[in-house]
Amino acid sequence: MESKTLPVHVGFIIDGNGRWAKAHHVPQLEGHRRGYEKVKDLARWCKRRGIKVVTVYAFSTENWRRPAAEVSYLMDLNRLALGRDLPELQREGVRLRVIGRRNAKLPPDLVSLITAAEAHTADAGDLLLQIALDYGGRAEIVAAVQEIIRAGIPADQVTEETVAAHLWTSGVPDPDLIVRTSGELRTSGFLTFQAVYSELYFTPTLWPDFSEAELDQILAAYAERQRRFGGR
Repeated sequence: MESKTLPVHVGFIIDGNGRWAKAHHVPQLEGHRRGYEKVKDLARWCKRRGIKVVTVYAFSTENWRRPAAEVSYLMDLNRLALGRDLPELQREGVRLRVIGRRNAKLPPDLVSLITAAEAHTADAGDLLLQIALDYGGRAEIVAAVQEIIRAGIPADQVTEETVAAHLWTSGVPDPDLIVRTSGELRTSGFLTFQAVYSELYFTPTLWPDFSEAELDQILAAYAERQRRFGGR
C-alpha cells in the first residue's frame, strides 16, 4: 500500500474476548489471554506495514465495575506485557506508552512497571504502541482542563492546541482510523477529543479472531475513503 494512503495512527477498540470465550466453551479469562496475544500480533503486523502509531483500548475507567477476579486477571496480563514480555517488544522495535489515569486505581506495582517499560523502550524502533489503561475520553479532557488551570493559563488564551498539549496523548498525531471489533457500533469514550475526524470501521469479528488478512482489508477500505476534514 502506498504511504500516502496508509494511516499514520490507528486506534483499536478491542472488544469481544468474553463472547469469544463463551462461543468456544472456555473460561472467560482464556478469552482475555487470547486477546492479549492478539495485541502482540497486531503490533507486529502494523509495524511491517509502516504504520507509525497504534493505540489499543485495553481497559476503560468503567471496566472497574467488572467482577473482581476478571479485573485482577486483566491487571496480571498488563504486568505480563510490561514485565516478562517487554524484551520481546523491544526486539520487535516497539516503543511503549501507556495513557490513562496513573494514580487513581491502578496498583502501585503496575504503575512502577509502566514507568520502567516506557523508559526502557523510549529509544526503540519505528512503531509507538499506546496502551489505553484506566482510560476514558471524558476523564482525559477533565485531567487536561485541571492541568491548564494549575498552569495558570488565562481562559482567553486557551485554544484547541492548548487542550491537546495537556492530553495524555500529547505529542502524538490524532488517529486517522479507529477500528472496533465485535460488532458494537460505538466508540465508548475512546480518544474523544482526538477522534473528531477519524475514519471509523466496525467489524463483527471478535477480537481474538482478528487476523492479518482482515487488517489488510481494513487498510484497503481506508485507502478508498475521501477525508475532507470539514471541507468539500
